Amino acid sequence: MNDKESITKESIKEIGFQEEIYRQFGESKLKPEQYSALGLAYIGDAVYDLIIRTLVLRKGNYSVKTFHKMTSSIVKAESQARLVESIEPDLTEEENRVFHHGRNAKSGTSAKNASIIDYRIATGFEALIGYLYLKEQMPRVIELIALGLERTEQFDQ
Repeated sequence: MNDKESITKESIKEIGFQEEIYRQFGESKLKPEQYSALGLAYIGDAVYDLIIRTLVLRKGNYSVKTFHKMTSSIVKAESQARLVESIEPDLTEEENRVFHHGRNAKSGTSAKNASIIDYRIATGFEALIGYLYLKEQMPRVIELIALGLERTEQFDQ
């Protein structure tokens, strides 16, 4: 596919979401390993939120208020901390390293509605999701989230 061709649903599926972003806007100047833990958490938060919103939306046609309520209960720090604790034994050595790096990062913000422990664990989880996303390992991201949601019973299919 050259730069002049239009983007189709099939081309996005075929070459991947991230590849299409890179094709359209250019590659990143940094490798995933070069981002700060909080930078990884920044993108990981958005990726996790998008996945959960997608799952919630698939449940049916509800009001935006209902969608928000369903999503918020899953993406809040306390829920993320439970999810991480359920999947931590399944993390690879590299994933564990990234998670701990994110968990131990000093953030300039504090938790609004969560304990500092849950907030730090959630930051580590978001850093891991961001890292895997930037490494173009979305199947692993989905696998870990599905495993955690199943084990914590946070999402009914």
